[in-house]
Amino acid sequence: MISSIIFIILATASTIFFIYNAKKVHRNIFLGRDVDVSGDSSKRINTMLRVAFGQSKMATRPIPFILHLFVYVGFVLINIEVLEMVVDGLFHTHRAFSFLGGFYNFLIGFFEILAFLVTFGCAVFLIRRNVIHVKRLAMKELNGWPKMDANLILCAEIILMSALFLMNAADQTLQAHGSEHYHTAGSFPVSRFIAPLLSGMSDDGLMFIERFCWWLHIFGIFGFLNYLPYSKHFHILLAFPNTYLSNLNPKGKFTNLDSVTDVVKPNFDPSYQPVTDPNNPQRFGAKDVFDLNWKQLLDAYTCTECGRCTSSCPQNITGKVLSPRKIMMDTRDRLVEVGKNIDANKGTFVDDGKSLLGDYITNEEIWACNTCNACVQECPVNIDPLSIITDLRRFLVMEQSTAPTELNGMFTNLENNGAPWQFSPADRANWVNEN
Repeated sequence: MISSIIFIILATASTIFFIYNAKKVHRNIFLGRDVDVSGDSSKRINTMLRVAFGQSKMATRPIPFILHLFVYVGFVLINIEVLEMVVDGLFHTHRAFSFLGGFYNFLIGFFEILAFLVTFGCAVFLIRRNVIHVKRLAMKELNGWPKMDANLILCAEIILMSALFLMNAADQTLQAHGSEHYHTAGSFPVSRFIAPLLSGMSDDGLMFIERFCWWLHIFGIFGFLNYLPYSKHFHILLAFPNTYLSNLNPKGKFTNLDSVTDVVKPNFDPSYQPVTDPNNPQRFGAKDVFDLNWKQLLDAYTCTECGRCTSSCPQNITGKVLSPRKIMMDTRDRLVEVGKNIDANKGTFVDDGKSLLGDYITNEEIWACNTCNACVQECPVNIDPLSIITDLRRFLVMEQSTAPTELNGMFTNLENNGAPWQFSPADRANWVNEN
């Protein structure tokens, strides 16, 4: 009973702490401006099932796709065995689902094979990051915490899977010894190769190993749950709502600012009714995270830092400073900083003299973008870095008039001549008279 009480206390505390941190993330996301996400719900569900659940966009790169599939499927299905561990922890039982008989044996064997594939996938991912140094996984924006975050999770997964194998090996040996409470149940195609190493141990030693690994797995699960809000691995949960809320418009279709439309459209349609409140003017574009919409902030929290966007960006490939992944990471880092500011000031943000544009993202980065949408196309969870880039540009152009010289010349020509070229509209057709 003592172990059940400890388990209940641990589970309750972990759940409360997770909800507490998840609420902070929710609050941070909705610091952004409102945005209309209405649309065809059936199309949205199909997108979520295909992209998030079906991992369809991962398949463009077969080797990482297969490895990620091992980890993804293993993570999802092995949680069924974790559910059994939770039942055992609550009611002080052992292998509570063993009443399923032969099907249970099949499940445990299948889970062990999945756990082996998870271990293999994580090991290869560690090698790709730290030995082979795959280019997109070794860029400077990953230095420090992002690199450590990825390695910590991969190592933790390997430790948890190893603990599962060792627990099952000790359990299998105790079953063979006919130990009390360790009735025959399960099939162990992987841990059976570990069991011979434990054959010379006493039952007390085997029970210690089995219980230690069981508790290690439980602590690991609850620890991982509460680590998620601080990690890029929060995408495990957020990928599903983020893909459901994907932009359904054709790529390359830009949005209009209501505040601009309210000024321009009455000139052509006297019956037009303004949408925005003239007594509460909004900033043109975005300077800080408050100026972005909440879907863009959800994108930032959903970013997996995989770097597919950056590795496909033609500007990055040709040596420009732009990295779409860094745009998303910077947005999330600034949002986290704003959230901490609000926490420190009892629910109110106190101006810290910083902003997303300038302190995190430079003008050079956003003007390097050629708006080709390669980053949007490549993202495995339908994140849209381009929308943030264009909103930052809008601020520079419409609020600060600090566009590059070449663009200022084009803007002047558009204003004076109705075209990007420095020719009078009356002279546009002169070329037909040239020999």
